[in-house]
Amino acid sequence: MRFAVFLFLFGVLAAIAAPCDAGDLKKAAPTKSATYQPQEGDILFQSLPHMPIVDAIEGCTKSPFSHCGIVHKNAQDIWVVIEAIGPVRESPLPLWVMQGRDSKFWIRRLKAEYQKEIPAFVKAAKVYQGKPYDIHYRMDDDAIYCSELIYKAYRDATGTGLGSLKRLGDLDWKPWTDVIKSIEGGNVPLEREMITPKSLAEAEELEVVEL
Repeated sequence: MRFAVFLFLFGVLAAIAAPCDAGDLKKAAPTKSATYQPQEGDILFQSLPHMPIVDAIEGCTKSPFSHCGIVHKNAQDIWVVIEAIGPVRESPLPLWVMQGRDSKFWIRRLKAEYQKEIPAFVKAAKVYQGKPYDIHYRMDDDAIYCSELIYKAYRDATGTGLGSLKRLGDLDWKPWTDVIKSIEGGNVPLEREMITPKSLAEAEELEVVEL
């Protein structure tokens, strides 16, 4: 039964401005794509459609962020989002926006002093293309999840990750025990460290972009 729940959660998940201080998430209202002017290396956050794993991510972190990706203009001159949802892939920006609840998203941008890292950052993210999705949210390289992709791409490019790793036990995990156990085969790995979308959004290298 637990394996069936795991397959369901994984299958559903796979199917689917002025800068200011990034520390207070409530300062930035979500935007829609009509007013967004993409910039290479922007990091976008969104709320995926409600399902147990999505609600657990948002609930554990007390944040609306359940997915994120890196903006990039590809060789065909098309704006895409490099994302880990299913295998790591490039999704056209409009389609990426549409997969979020109400097509809303939040924007983070590397501060001016870090902009020089963007080409290497994007290049490093592409190395992970095709890597399977990590429903267990581990920090190994066997599979990868959305915020881990961004954290590791920046780390690979600069030597320093974005945001800070959090232990599951330090998050608000208890209301989501059943979801966690369904994924972990009955266990709750409280010592497991992960990079959450919220922690990534709060990285000191990033600034909030409001439109």
